[in-house]
Amino acid sequence: MTLVKICGISDPESARVAATCGADFIGMVFAPSRRQITVGQAKAISGSVSVSTGGNPLMSGSISFLEMLLEKRRPLIVGVFADQDIEAINSIADECNLDLIQISGSENWEVCKQINRPVLKCVKIREEEKSGDIIDSVKADAIPLLDSYVAGAYGGTGQSIDWEVAAQISRQIPIVLAGGLNPANVFEAINVVHPWAVDVSSGVETSGVKDPIKIEAFLKESKQVIMSDKRSYNS
Repeated sequence: MTLVKICGISDPESARVAATCGADFIGMVFAPSRRQITVGQAKAISGSVSVSTGGNPLMSGSISFLEMLLEKRRPLIVGVFADQDIEAINSIADECNLDLIQISGSENWEVCKQINRPVLKCVKIREEEKSGDIIDSVKADAIPLLDSYVAGAYGGTGQSIDWEVAAQISRQIPIVLAGGLNPANVFEAINVVHPWAVDVSSGVETSGVKDPIKIEAFLKESKQVIMSDKRSYNS
C-alpha cells in the first residue's frame, strides 16, 4: 500500500486530523513559504501526534528502515527546508523531534550526507526532462521526491508533473510523487506511477487552509490502491 505524506501542516489540529485518518508522514515547512512555521509551532505540532525520539539522529535512510520505523509508530514527522544552513537544520531536527528532513532548494546530493536524519530530496522536473537524466542524477544518500519545476517556488504550487516520466523512474528507484495531487486524481496517479509514497499540500486545502474533509478523502483514495506489483526496496 502506498505511503502518504500530508505536507504544509501548520497547527496541531490539522496534524491530529491527518494522523487519525492514517497519514504516514506529516510535513512541516521551515523554508520561506506562506506555510512556514516557527520552531515553537513545530514543537507543538510534533508533540501533538508523535512519541518523542529524544533527539537521537536516525541515520539510516533506507526504505526498509523507514518502513520498520512506521511499523512502530506513525505518522513520522518531516521537516522541510530549502537552501538553509546544515547546522541549523540538524539543530532544529533535534529540538523539534523530526524523523526525516526534506530539502527542497538547490542543494546538491552531497549535502544529504551532512544531515543527521533520513533525507527526502526534492527533484524539480522540467517539462523537457527525460526519466534517464533524472535517474542518473539520483544518489543513494536520499529518497527522491519528484515535484514540478516552477520558477521562484520551492514547492506546494499544485502543478503536476508528467506521470509517465515519473512511472519510468519509479520502475528503477523508490520515489515520492508530489505535484498537483488531490483527492480526485491520487487514485489514478498511484495506479499509473506506483510510487513508494505520495505527497500533498495544496491539494488538501480550501482557500489556503488545510481542509479536514479533503485530508480524509485524500487518504481514503490513496490507501484503497493495492500495489499488485509492489517492489522490494532495500536501499
